[in-house]
Amino acid sequence: MKADYLIFIKTGDRKGAGTDANIYIALIDKEGKKSRKIFLDCKWRNDFEQGRTDKFPVSNVPDLGEIEFIELSRDTKGFGDSWFCDRVWIIPNQPGVEPTPIYFPVNRWVKADGLLKIQKWDCCLPQNDVASETRKQEILEKRMYYTLDQKSPGIPVQWDIVRTKGILLIKSKMRRLTSDTWSSLKDLGNIYKKGTSLDIPMGMYRWKEDNYFGKQRVQGVNPVLVKLCTEIPSNFKVTNEMVSPFLEGFTLDEALAKKKLFICDLTMLEDVPLMGIPVEKELVNPYALFFLNKENDLSPIAIQLFAKTTEDCPNPVFLPSDHKYVWMLAKMYYNNADSLFHQGSTHLGFTHLIMESVAVAANRTLSMSHPLYRLIAPHFLFLIAINSRALNKLVAPGGWVDQVMTAGAGGMLSITAKRFQSWRLDRDGTLPEELKMRQVDDPEVLPYYPYRDDALPIWYCIKNYVTRFVEGHYENEKAIEDDWELQEFSKALVSPYPNGCNIKGIPGDGKFQTRQQIIDTFTSFVFISSVGHAAANFAQYDEYAFPPNYPSFMRGKAPRNKDPITEADIIKHLPHKAMTLDIMVVGRILSDRGTNALGDFEIDYIFDPIGTAAVKQFREELEKISEENTKRNETRNPPYAYLNPMHIPNSISI
Repeated sequence: MKADYLIFIKTGDRKGAGTDANIYIALIDKEGKKSRKIFLDCKWRNDFEQGRTDKFPVSNVPDLGEIEFIELSRDTKGFGDSWFCDRVWIIPNQPGVEPTPIYFPVNRWVKADGLLKIQKWDCCLPQNDVASETRKQEILEKRMYYTLDQKSPGIPVQWDIVRTKGILLIKSKMRRLTSDTWSSLKDLGNIYKKGTSLDIPMGMYRWKEDNYFGKQRVQGVNPVLVKLCTEIPSNFKVTNEMVSPFLEGFTLDEALAKKKLFICDLTMLEDVPLMGIPVEKELVNPYALFFLNKENDLSPIAIQLFAKTTEDCPNPVFLPSDHKYVWMLAKMYYNNADSLFHQGSTHLGFTHLIMESVAVAANRTLSMSHPLYRLIAPHFLFLIAINSRALNKLVAPGGWVDQVMTAGAGGMLSITAKRFQSWRLDRDGTLPEELKMRQVDDPEVLPYYPYRDDALPIWYCIKNYVTRFVEGHYENEKAIEDDWELQEFSKALVSPYPNGCNIKGIPGDGKFQTRQQIIDTFTSFVFISSVGHAAANFAQYDEYAFPPNYPSFMRGKAPRNKDPITEADIIKHLPHKAMTLDIMVVGRILSDRGTNALGDFEIDYIFDPIGTAAVKQFREELEKISEENTKRNETRNPPYAYLNPMHIPNSISI
C-alpha cells in the first residue's frame, strides 16, 4: 500500500533520551482537521534509540491539507519509558503535493500519557501562539529547574545545582620522571616534546624578547587591556629622563601628543586577597607603558609593579636598560598580575559566568518556541555543564586554581566580583564600544592589533545575522511591547539578585522598546559566547604552559630595587616541576576545541524560513571572513590563529 506520508523522528543524543515506550503521533492541517492517533513502530527494529533517526511510512491518512501541527504522545511501557524527541519531519507523498519536508523541532522530553502539540517550525512570538497557555505552563516548569544562585559574593549568578582521569594519568606518568626543582631555564625547556599533546608552547620561543612582550598585549590570551595613554597617571613615577632613550628621538610629552604611548593599568588588583597554597608569594598591581615604534610594534619602556610608593615599599620604575635579569623579572611579575586579571575577569567572569547568568534568565522566561530562544540556544550548549565542572574541580577550595595561581581561587573570584561592579554590556560587552573606550579602535592609532582586526569582522557578521532574525520576526514596536516573554527576559537580566542577574548596561534597562535594542543585546550575547571566549581561552597552552613566559604563579617577593640578579634567582621565583606539569596539562585541556565551528550548530534549533535564510547567509559571510583571516596570518609573526571562524566554537564548551 502506498504511503500517504513519510514520517521521520530523531531521538535526542543525550543520556536517557531513548525509550522503549509506545510512541504515537497525530497530524493536524491548517484547517484544524486531525488524523487518527498513529502508532509508530517498525517491526523487527528497536525504534527510538538515543541519537537515532527512524523512518515510518504512514498510510490511510486521507483528506488532510497542508500539515500545520503534530501531537506527540507516549505511554509508560518498557523498562525505560522516558523519551527526548529532537525533531520530527514529514514528507507528503500525495498527488499534487510538493514532497518538501515539513519540520517540527521538538527539543523536549515528551511526558507520559499527555499530548505535546508542536506547530510547524515551532517558532513564533508568544502573542501569536495558538497554544499560549501550554507555553506559559512550560516556562513555569522550566523555572523549577533553572533557579538563580550566587556561588561567591558579588560574582554573576549561576545555575543552582573528565577528562579528570586523563589528567591524573598524564601527571602521574610524568611526575615519576622528575624531581622537584628546575636546575636552569634550559632544564625547564626540555620537558616539552614536539609532536605530542604537550608540544613546545609558542611562548617558549620568544619569551625573552621585549617585542614579544608587547605582542602579548595585542594577540595574547588577554588582549583586552591595552589602551592609548593620553596622560601619565599621577602614581606612575615615570619621567622623561627615564624613558627618552627608548622613544626614537621623541620626548615623553611629544610621544603622548603624537599618540605613540599605550598603557596597561592593573592597579585594581591592589586589594586582592592572597589565598591558595601557603607559601611566600606576592601579587603586584602594576602599570606598564609601551611605545609604538617605527615598526608599529609595541615596545615596553617602563614597568612599575605597585600602584603606590611608600617608605616601607620602595617602588622603582623598571626599564629595558636595567640589568637583563632584573628587567626580565619585572616583566614576569607584570605578566603574573595580568594572568590573574585574565582568568578572573576576561575569561571566567565575563565569558563563562556572565553567559551562564544569561542562559538561566533565558530558560526561566523564554519558551523554546520563541524565535530568540532558538537564535541563542546553540550558544548555551554545554555552558552550564562546563561551569559546574569548573567550579567543582578547578575553582573550588583546594582545586587547580588554588594550587597554581598566586592569589588562589578566592583571590581570583574577588577580581571577578570587583570587576562585576563596573562591567556593562553596552560598553565592556560590546566590542566596537569597548575598543573605542580604550581608544584603540582606529588602525591609524594602533596599526598592529590582531585581536581587533580579527574580532571586528565577526562582530559585524554576527550583528547582521541577528538583525535579519530580529527584523524578520518583529514587524514593529508594538510586536515588541506585546511580547511578554521577551519583556520578562529583559527584566530578569537587570533585576538584582535573587530575582535576576543584576547585569548593567542592558539596552532598554529592563524593557526592550526597539528592534535595535534587541539586536545590540543578542549580538553581544552571541559574540561573548563564541569569539569572546575563544580569544580568552584557546591561547592558554601557548601562553601559560612555559611559566617564564606568562607565569600564573610566582614564588617569593617582587623586586624592590635594581640590584643585579642571576638566572638562578629567576628560577627561585618560578613554579616547581609538579606545579609546572599541572599548568601544562590543564592548559592543554582547556585549549582543546571539541565542538563545531561558529555557525555549524551541533543541534538544529532553527527551521523557520526567516531563520534558515539568516543562518545560510551567516555561514556564507563567515566563510569569507575565514579566508581573509587566513591571508592576514600569512604575514603575521607570530600568527594569531585563535579567531579564524573555522576555529571558534558556537558556545563555551571548555
